[in-house]
Amino acid sequence: MRYYPVNLDILNRKCLVVGGGSVGTRKILTLLNCGAKVTLISPDATEKLQELAGNDLISWEKRSYLASDLDTMFLVIGASDDEELNRQISADAEKLNMLCNIADRPEVCNFILPSIVNRGDLVISISTSGKSPAFAKKLRKELEKQFGVEYIEFLQLMGAIREKLLSEKHEPEAHKHIFERLISSDLVEMIKTNRKEDINSLLFDIFGQGYEFENLMETGE
Repeated sequence: MRYYPVNLDILNRKCLVVGGGSVGTRKILTLLNCGAKVTLISPDATEKLQELAGNDLISWEKRSYLASDLDTMFLVIGASDDEELNRQISADAEKLNMLCNIADRPEVCNFILPSIVNRGDLVISISTSGKSPAFAKKLRKELEKQFGVEYIEFLQLMGAIREKLLSEKHEPEAHKHIFERLISSDLVEMIKTNRKEDINSLLFDIFGQGYEFENLMETGE
């Protein structure tokens, strides 16, 4: 296996993107969704990036890249259409042992970005190790059909149940069979079709009183 799979916590981390075109825009939006503090280095930028900068959601330096821009950064993404510049960014990052991704150039990256299916806390990553982004995209579209928005509420509910059990001093290991029963039930389909009475009936059968769907979803928000 060429790459080590990992989910990276970048909340409040300083992340640099070089390049303000459509690719840079996509990279920045994903970084922001994960809570990063983003700096853009580019003489120009898309309207979306200009809007983000105008609302102080990103920091935009309207100039060309300098090696010193990497100082204090956690990771850098090269999204320029200048091949030589992208390779220079990679070389500079390597000297600092920094996390570096160059768009569409896996040979000069020390990490690559997978195709993602995002359903709230459910994140499914698909990677072909850079061999076929088109196939990764195809798989993503198939998985998006299989895993709909009902999984957002499903995981919110599971998290709320887990927290309630822990607050009642249940040992985590004792929860295993409970969650296996929930997962093997028709719970996801009940959520998808908004069958709240059936959900509450299932929860009552497993937990008894005090585990009503509406109340659990409020506490899980």
